[in-house]
Amino acid sequence: MQSFSKGLDLSGVTANTLPGFPPQIIERTSVNVVKIIASGVRKGNVIEHEDGKLYVILKAESMHPGKGTPTTTIDMRRISDGVKTTVRYKTTDTMERAFVETLTHNYLYQDGEQYVFMNPENFEQIHLPADMLGDQAAFLQEGMECQIALFNGTPISIELPQRVVLEIVETEPAIKNQTASSSFKPALLSNGVRTMVPPHVTSGTRIVVATEDGSYVERAKD
Repeated sequence: MQSFSKGLDLSGVTANTLPGFPPQIIERTSVNVVKIIASGVRKGNVIEHEDGKLYVILKAESMHPGKGTPTTTIDMRRISDGVKTTVRYKTTDTMERAFVETLTHNYLYQDGEQYVFMNPENFEQIHLPADMLGDQAAFLQEGMECQIALFNGTPISIELPQRVVLEIVETEPAIKNQTASSSFKPALLSNGVRTMVPPHVTSGTRIVVATEDGSYVERAKD
């Protein structure tokens, strides 16, 4: 299927003017869209909001109360002007996710409030502002492969690898025979982030950490 994300102007285009293409993939901002439910939205996704504009997702959190309707609260930023908004949906509400150009970039270094990445295909460098990465900036490592979404050549979101390996530089001594997950203890990681680890894990141990929230996953295999 032909992609509309590279330079084609679809202003005013309809299903009638593009026979053979399902109406649901035609969108006037020259990107493909697919319908998803609100609970399926993830940070970094791009959606078409009710106002017809494209927004990048900053945060999405679903709540499932014992009583009442499950909801998903979404923080997002309008691509055209940077305006941020928060909207609450039912988890089953339908939304339209837009597919924009996504390219692999390698992290190079931090330059003040900017983070510099390089496209390994053409060696072009781009700068991303600190607020685009948020807390995930702490997990950047030199040479790390990241997926950067671009809209009309402008970076709008970044996706880091789901997991990274870091060393514990400070934590309480191991407690013999204590293994219950409920007794997790605080630990300081080599990137300055604090997390909770099992009681048997000691300083100097390399562990796998989730970049989304800094949570402990497992002891590193290496």
